[in-house]
Amino acid sequence: MILASTCRRRIIMTLWKLGQVNVMLLVRKVNSTYSQVNPNLQILLKEGITIEERLGHKRVIKLNRENPKTEILVQVLKIFENFRTKQVFD
Repeated sequence: MILASTCRRRIIMTLWKLGQVNVMLLVRKVNSTYSQVNPNLQILLKEGITIEERLGHKRVIKLNRENPKTEILVQVLKIFENFRTKQVFD
């Protein structure tokens, strides 16, 4: 399942907020390591959730907003985040 990994959830939401980022910035933004982010990116790429572009030596990642699954995943993550935030304050 795509949302089973905390790292994948963070990747999706970070890309939703920032648009496109290079891989190393993404690693820092999701507060993880390259060795954790890269395999999760490969899963998201395989599922068509993200798109990878090469700009010279840099890998730039962005969400594939044309994939209907992407929009659904983002909406689910927003609901989950709202629920989690509400639970903390209740």
